[in-house]
Amino acid sequence: MKRMIAKATGPKGRWVTILLWVMVVAFLSAVFPSVNKEETNSPALLPDNVMSAQAAKVVKKEFPNNAGTPLLIVWERDGGLQSSDYEAVRKLYDELSNRPLPHQSFIPPLNQVPQATLQRSTSQDGAALITPVFFKENTPTDILKDAQNQVKKRLEKLLNDQPFGRTLSANGLHVRFTGPAAIQTDAVELFSRADITLLMSTIFLVLILLVLLYRSPILAVVPLIGVVFAYGAISPILGLLAHHGWITVDAQAVSIMTVLLFGAGTDYCLFLISRYRDELHLESDKYIALHRAVTDTGGAIIMSALTVVIALLTLLFARYASFHRFAVPFSLAIFVMGLAALTLIPALLSVLGRISFFPFIPRTEEMARKLEQEKGKQVKRHTPRSRLSSVMGRLVTQKPRTIIIGCLIGLGLLAVFSSRIQFTYGLLDSFPNDMPSRVGFDIIAKHFSPGELAPVQVIVKDAGAEDAVREDLSDLPYVKTVSDVRAGEKNPHYRQYQVTLAMNPYSREALKKIPEIKKTVEKSLAEAGIENPDNHVWIGGETAALYDTHQVTVKDMARIIPIVIVVIALLLLAYLRSVVAMGYLLATVLLSYVAALGAGWLVIRYILGMDAMQGLIPLYAFVFLVALGEDYNIFMVSSIWKKSWHMPLKEAISGGVTETWSVITSAGLILAGTFAVLSVLPLEVLIQFGTVTAIGILLDTFIVRPLLVPALTAVLGKRAFWPWGTERFSLLKDRQGQ
Repeated sequence: MKRMIAKATGPKGRWVTILLWVMVVAFLSAVFPSVNKEETNSPALLPDNVMSAQAAKVVKKEFPNNAGTPLLIVWERDGGLQSSDYEAVRKLYDELSNRPLPHQSFIPPLNQVPQATLQRSTSQDGAALITPVFFKENTPTDILKDAQNQVKKRLEKLLNDQPFGRTLSANGLHVRFTGPAAIQTDAVELFSRADITLLMSTIFLVLILLVLLYRSPILAVVPLIGVVFAYGAISPILGLLAHHGWITVDAQAVSIMTVLLFGAGTDYCLFLISRYRDELHLESDKYIALHRAVTDTGGAIIMSALTVVIALLTLLFARYASFHRFAVPFSLAIFVMGLAALTLIPALLSVLGRISFFPFIPRTEEMARKLEQEKGKQVKRHTPRSRLSSVMGRLVTQKPRTIIIGCLIGLGLLAVFSSRIQFTYGLLDSFPNDMPSRVGFDIIAKHFSPGELAPVQVIVKDAGAEDAVREDLSDLPYVKTVSDVRAGEKNPHYRQYQVTLAMNPYSREALKKIPEIKKTVEKSLAEAGIENPDNHVWIGGETAALYDTHQVTVKDMARIIPIVIVVIALLLLAYLRSVVAMGYLLATVLLSYVAALGAGWLVIRYILGMDAMQGLIPLYAFVFLVALGEDYNIFMVSSIWKKSWHMPLKEAISGGVTETWSVITSAGLILAGTFAVLSVLPLEVLIQFGTVTAIGILLDTFIVRPLLVPALTAVLGKRAFWPWGTERFSLLKDRQGQ
């Protein structure tokens, strides 16, 4: 590796390296599609073998809805809908009947229905009505959006009014779109607007932080060039994989991948740049200085990148699609960025040399004296370590036990709040409150019985227990109504019941009722003499899907978390050759993770004002915080480990903290900042993920890494190196004796 780096950053090799990157990125971009063109909008997130997915298959086969994808038009007027409102409904549907919308498959004949009939479909308070328009299955989003715009224009023309633009607090008729078609178009539009906002916000933040931290406009651009080239290679590779169906990517994964690339990629560059600047103060030859810097930091960068790559690849074991889809894009992003940090960035620094640090150019003592003689004035010498980093270095070795107790109390108190987190799995709960389709949904929830929003579908394969099943379901205290039995179209032994709950079907309480409903039906079948009744019942609908989402994600966490811990433990063991160090480094990261969840919940609940945390956040945050937290562990501990070969351990710890404090602080601020940028996106799940991850990174940066880990190392002493690293102390004694 050292020989390769020397050639890649030498006088000739640097140009070859840059040219190779340019050629590779140009070729990939020209031949393969970008990842954005291959994004999927598929809502299918659950595996095929869960109960709600099996129920959906049975419904599609035996109880098909040939009408298509529904667009729900919600009509509302405070005080009750008026005759003019019902007349507007009839006129609109007469218009849609005579001039159908693109891909319109079916509309109910509401233009022929008397007002009295429409009134019977109105909410109990008479203030709201829902009317559907159906579109062909798999209608493209842009056509659905155009259709909604046409409906809007036609209705505004018929009414000579603006019922879509009027705020809900104002008097008059309010009309909103919701349902699958509207939610799909709103979600796509949100991401299309947010992608460019996220990219520009991330670039701007990283650029500003780099300028503030390194006070060099040239140096601030170098890591961004590396990130741009890395993305230029990653995007077409992912596009190729997605085009052939080998992976599935969605807009959410691409958004987070962009943030990860800028954050982690800039971190790797900072590790190298910081060391390069130190070497330029000691070495006049920029090539030798760069070679030493890359050689010194290369192992830590490779190990850090490898840790994150493998940790992210464990998401391939997830059964929930949102987790599974993250694995390849994220791990590929880190791998390519790590490669760029060790090849492209050094080549660029080799070309720029000392000028990359302009205006604060690092020079050796001899170069500074020579420049002073030429200019006749004093030149600034080596920039010393910050006073704070020196204080931190001394503090962790002089009062390690006090620091350990303080850190454990602080992190422990934050961790306690993680047990109070309220979770939600609802899709619409993740969208902004002012999204039109969510507003329409909220109107429905306000005026109609909560259970009517999403009835539970009970599918039974039996032809002899209809009355018993229906009666037992109706007797459940949380069931409001049970529909008449519907027989299967292809197999008459299938029976379908629509069960309306007397509660919000998206609530945590409703999710808990799904297994009770299944057991009730199984009991009815068993009493009717049906053998193995559990094989004859399927529960479907949105409430059942949310229940399955909770079950699948909990099992994913139980599967993936131990795998991540084992993988990182083995990597740390291989790199540090110490069982003890591996143990306490893992323990500190896990404590930091739980504390981040607790602190994140406090921010989400009491500052952002959100009632619940998305149920996907704990596993998202775990994989990122544990993997990225070990990045900083590896970089700092590797510095202590190297110094401990030729100086007493306390001096090595103090020197390691002093040496890495500024770069880890800089890297942590940039990484936390990039994840915090996710708050510009309109999805609550991404806002919450960015919040928890940013808090976790800051805890790692300012508490765990500079205080807790070195203090533990100081207390453990040479035991921290047990069993394979303790030979360094006998060697050090021999050297000191000589």
